[in-house]
Amino acid sequence: MPIWVDADACPKVIKEVLYRAADREKVVITFVANQRLIVPASPFLRTLQVSAGFDVADNEIVRRTHQDDLVITADIPLAAEVIEKGAVALNPRGERYTEATIRERLNIRDFMDTMRASGIQTGGPASLSQRDRQLFANELDKWFLQQKKRV
Repeated sequence: MPIWVDADACPKVIKEVLYRAADREKVVITFVANQRLIVPASPFLRTLQVSAGFDVADNEIVRRTHQDDLVITADIPLAAEVIEKGAVALNPRGERYTEATIRERLNIRDFMDTMRASGIQTGGPASLSQRDRQLFANELDKWFLQQKKRV
C-alpha cells in the first residue's frame, strides 16, 4: 500500500503530515518531483526526481501506481487517471476524489481553463487553512484504517 505524492505543488505542511505518518504507520511514501527534494531521514520516505517537462511527474506516478495505492495530488487529471487504475486520490485540502466526483471536477477544471483562455481573471485557490490541514490528516487516517481492515 504505497503512497505517491505529486510533490512539486504539495504544500510543505502537508508534506510534514506525511513525514510523520510514514514513520507512525511504517508505510513507504514516495515524493515525485522534477526538482531535487530533501526529506527527513527515514526508511519509509523516498524521493524520485524526474526530468523537467509537462506532466513528466504525473506520468511517472500513473505508471508506478497500482490498485489500492494512495496518490496525494491537487492535479485533477492525474487524480482521474489513478482512479481509473483502482488507486485512491486525495487532495492536499482533504478532499478524497472518487469515481462519482472526478468527472464533475474535470468538467469544472475545463470550464475554468476556457474562462482563463478567454481572458477572464479567475484567481487562484485560497491558501491552505488549518481546517484544510486537519481534513487532510483525517482523510489520511481513514485511508490507513481501511488498509488495516483489508489485512
